[in-house]
Amino acid sequence: DIRRIQIRETIMSHLEKERELYKKGIKVLSLFFIDEVAKYKFYDESGERKGAYAHIFEEEYKNAVDVFFSQLPFEEDVDYRTFLERDNVQRIHPGYFSVDKKGRAVDSDVKRGESESADVDAYDLIMKDKERLLSHEEPVRFIFSHSALREGWDNPNVFQICALRLSSGDIKKRQEIGRGLRLSVNKDGERMDAEILGTHGVHEVNVLTVVANESYDEFAKALQDEFYEVIKNRPKAITPDLFMGQ
Repeated sequence: DIRRIQIRETIMSHLEKERELYKKGIKVLSLFFIDEVAKYKFYDESGERKGAYAHIFEEEYKNAVDVFFSQLPFEEDVDYRTFLERDNVQRIHPGYFSVDKKGRAVDSDVKRGESESADVDAYDLIMKDKERLLSHEEPVRFIFSHSALREGWDNPNVFQICALRLSSGDIKKRQEIGRGLRLSVNKDGERMDAEILGTHGVHEVNVLTVVANESYDEFAKALQDEFYEVIKNRPKAITPDLFMGQ
């Protein structure tokens, strides 16, 4: 029940952010870190099957879109409404996982194969083809992963991170939330910084929402305190006084 609520809240946060940024040409991505690959996909005698998380996600997404549609001013959001209706829910959430020698997705700590993902297309999209991934023409908007994508994946447009597993330590948590601590880019590859959005706008757009489990509580407080200590004495502008005596 807790995991379902986390998935539901992530989807709602995603839709709210997406509606806000769609007209600005900024693609919104959400990232789910899961505890077991089998909860997203598993295998039996008939082949690959959806796990509990995949079923829950699709159920909650459909419900969330229905609720969202009921709240959208039709005459103001026609383009975004069309965008939401365009893709089947099964196309918007690929999984990125390690695979074993049989090509089956497994948890990262039991990886035994040469390949990096059971779904080559998903791997290429997530790891190599960022320009396509950041286009609204590409259906993928939600990504499920078991690892912190340590192989070098770095995407600036992750606005929601959902922790569906208990992370064992601060380093792993930092790896996970670090995937969303980036200045976003629009469809033209322009960095959404203060030069384009202004000092206020850059903070309005570039907000990371972490839908966390209980293990994040103290970590989040400590991390915010650490950030504050680092930045509180930083200068707000470059002036000649900064170079006096240096």
